[in-house]
Amino acid sequence: MKSRIFLYMFIFMALISLYLFVSSGKLAEAKDSKITNLKADVEQLQDSVKNTQLKVLELQYFSLENNDDALAYYEHLELKDPSGYVTDKLLETNESKGTNPLVPYEGMEGDFKINKIKVLNHKWILADFSDGKYWGELLLKYELKDDLGVDFTLIEHLLYTRSN
Repeated sequence: MKSRIFLYMFIFMALISLYLFVSSGKLAEAKDSKITNLKADVEQLQDSVKNTQLKVLELQYFSLENNDDALAYYEHLELKDPSGYVTDKLLETNESKGTNPLVPYEGMEGDFKINKIKVLNHKWILADFSDGKYWGELLLKYELKDDLGVDFTLIEHLLYTRSN
């Protein structure tokens, strides 16, 4: 009787050991496949990050901050951020009552104000304006003077039509 209990206990332990061995093998396979999938995802994300970085570099090509030749025009002024300074001066034109004086249109739903600004180089700015419903773009020429005054001249403009 005692030997049968030990035999049954031995068989039961052998079955449990066999079950644990098989399930750990399947668990290891599942973990390995999960790791492989994660490695593929990481590789795909790294490619996506590289593509995004290339797009950012492409977008920064026409920018005063990345144009050493254009920045050389302002070295004597000792400005830390000429682009930011010019942007601030252009935004100050929004402070006048009514439509911004650089926008050649009368606001239809309110006053046209300049929203976004891209300083392309030491001479040109691309700006977006809107009255909340209608919008357009401006191409401006600017001159940053030695006394840190800025003169803006409208080169070209457009107003988008709404299609409802």
